[in-house]
Amino acid sequence: MAARPLRIAILAIVAFAAGLLLARVLTPQRAELPQTERATVLPAPRALPPLELVDQDARPLPRDFFAGHWTVVFFGFTQCPDICPTTLATLAQVRGQLADMPAAQQPRVLLVSVDPERDPPERLAAYVRFFDPTFMAATGTAEATAAAAAAFGVPYAKVSTPGGGYTMDHGSGLFVVGPGGGMVAYLSAPHEAATIARDYRRIVAWAGSRT
Repeated sequence: MAARPLRIAILAIVAFAAGLLLARVLTPQRAELPQTERATVLPAPRALPPLELVDQDARPLPRDFFAGHWTVVFFGFTQCPDICPTTLATLAQVRGQLADMPAAQQPRVLLVSVDPERDPPERLAAYVRFFDPTFMAATGTAEATAAAAAAFGVPYAKVSTPGGGYTMDHGSGLFVVGPGGGMVAYLSAPHEAATIARDYRRIVAWAGSRT
């Protein structure tokens, strides 16, 4: 991966963490935030730019992709040995545990690849649908990938392995994007399905009470 996109991604995660801290300090309504177990809820949704990526069917993501839906976003790659498959399997369990919610409140799951060199749309489609037929994925150029990671504050890096290959180091957080198109919460690892499901219900109920 080029050095410049990596620097952008690393600076973005630092800025994101600083922004969360500043928001907590300056927001007097902290007590109004939902009581979650692992999720960090933002006092106000964080705006996201359009993602210049294509989905698992090679279709460009619409500029308003997030609008009108609840979406859980995760960054990873298909050749990830452990974190990615474990997280996707956990999210499949989460969707099952949230099946009783109204359809409009049930979360979509989007995997954004940090390894565009080896993750064309067709590979991503087979990969995510193995875990759940409704799961979606996105990929793009190295520049578009870096921009997407920067928007969410996700660090990632290409790491050489013995024999001339490589793997990808990347952040393992989950991001909850609301139907208004902004990021409303972040969940750090380790991820456990029942905890995520409980926090997700609280987040959706809290967001609904504010509209």
